[in-house]
Amino acid sequence: MEEGSRDQGQQCVGTTDPEEDSPNTIIYRKIEDVIMRLQDEKAGGVAIRTVKSFLSKIPSVVSGADIVQWLMKNLSIEDSAEAIHLGSLIAALGYLFPISDHVLTLKDDGTLYRFQAPYFWPSNCWEPENTDYAIYLCKRTMQNKARLELADYEAENLARLQRAFARKWEFIFMQAEAQVKIDRKKDKAERKILDSQERAFWDVHRPVPGCVNTTEMDIRKCQREKNPQKVKKSVYGVTDDTQTQSSVHQSLPSQPSRKPTREDVQKEISFLNMQLDRHCMKMSKVADSLMSYTEQFMVYDPLASTVEPSNPWISDDMTFWDLEASRDPSQHRVKKWGFSLEEALKDPAGRDAFLKFLESEFSSENLRFWLAVQDLKRRPLENVAARAQEIWQEFLAEGAPSSINLDSHSYELTSHNLKDPGRYSYEDAQEHIFKLMKSDSYARFLRSNIYQDLLLARKKLTEGEQGRRTSLEKFTRSVVSHQELGLYHGHQPNEDLFQVQYNCAG
Repeated sequence: MEEGSRDQGQQCVGTTDPEEDSPNTIIYRKIEDVIMRLQDEKAGGVAIRTVKSFLSKIPSVVSGADIVQWLMKNLSIEDSAEAIHLGSLIAALGYLFPISDHVLTLKDDGTLYRFQAPYFWPSNCWEPENTDYAIYLCKRTMQNKARLELADYEAENLARLQRAFARKWEFIFMQAEAQVKIDRKKDKAERKILDSQERAFWDVHRPVPGCVNTTEMDIRKCQREKNPQKVKKSVYGVTDDTQTQSSVHQSLPSQPSRKPTREDVQKEISFLNMQLDRHCMKMSKVADSLMSYTEQFMVYDPLASTVEPSNPWISDDMTFWDLEASRDPSQHRVKKWGFSLEEALKDPAGRDAFLKFLESEFSSENLRFWLAVQDLKRRPLENVAARAQEIWQEFLAEGAPSSINLDSHSYELTSHNLKDPGRYSYEDAQEHIFKLMKSDSYARFLRSNIYQDLLLARKKLTEGEQGRRTSLEKFTRSVVSHQELGLYHGHQPNEDLFQVQYNCAG
């Protein structure tokens, strides 16, 4: 059976249309060459054997230790950790899999592994539909075997798919029943192998939560966005338009596609280069950064938290906005300057404090240049050219009174832009100066006495105001309680005594 699988794999490799190759084809071919050498016992591959278990036999398996040893011997790998890492990458793509675990990794021990059938190799450009996954889960529910019971996440996926495909669920269920009837006609050992290979295929394309998903950010999907004529394959010959086919593992016929021109290839190469340079982050990292950003700025949002003296969004009192725009910042505002340089420069008071610090370090020309460029962007168009020349003479010309430190690339680009001056002629120079201030001056500003003294002074002032407010509230409650006690005994409150006590408290 293994020889038949290898013959089938060789046919798949030899008959693949080069126009349908994906950018990962070279990698797939190399991995498949290693897998075929692994399975070839006559040429020094690993021994694929049947292992006796309690009251049963496990056919066509190989231990993880044997695979690691073969990789080290035949691929000239000296470190076993490197061989395990390479084997885990091969397993993550679905070329081999453990028979007793859904986690596709390679272990250097007696764990039993099985090779995937060439039909399910990723070189076939598999991207199965949710209908295929629904058929697979339905098949699992129809078989009374402990090893085929649905896990919790699979049961949740089945319920979700049943709601999504409610209108065609009867058709999906009929397809699953037909597949089960065909599978039952096969030999018991062959059926066990096929079940495990099918399960491993879905472990790659619908992985266990928390496991590596090699198909989530696959470059092949980026290629299909530029090549919509490519056809997605279906595992069971079922598409969303509910067309039925009789064979068990029959793929959809490929649609005729035109031969790509030179321009098409150049566009594809440039697009793929852009995708390779694109910065990618895990969704968990994005969620953590978004949560931390939200928690950091929540106290500064009047819509999300209570602000003092009152919320201007729900009242007519504009005192809060006046305090935010004043040159005498509160401790709340001063603390916000420490979040980033952008936050410090947004606040006029923060800008003044940062400029004062740069003057003490004799580097204020950096911030003055940055502010001048910001002002240039808001100038009327008829004044832009003259103002751009003034900035050049003040900061960048030879012998300029406030010369700034620019790298040669930014200097040449800026001088070229000034041949036809515009609002954004200094964009590159401004970005360079901002990065310089952010990486060098801003960190020292947060540690300087100017910022620390201002932060501590505002903190003490805020604590003092809260203390006076608390004392006044206590005094008010005591006066009210005395008045209520006097009224209870039939006495009028002593207004003179109240005035004296209030003056003393003030």
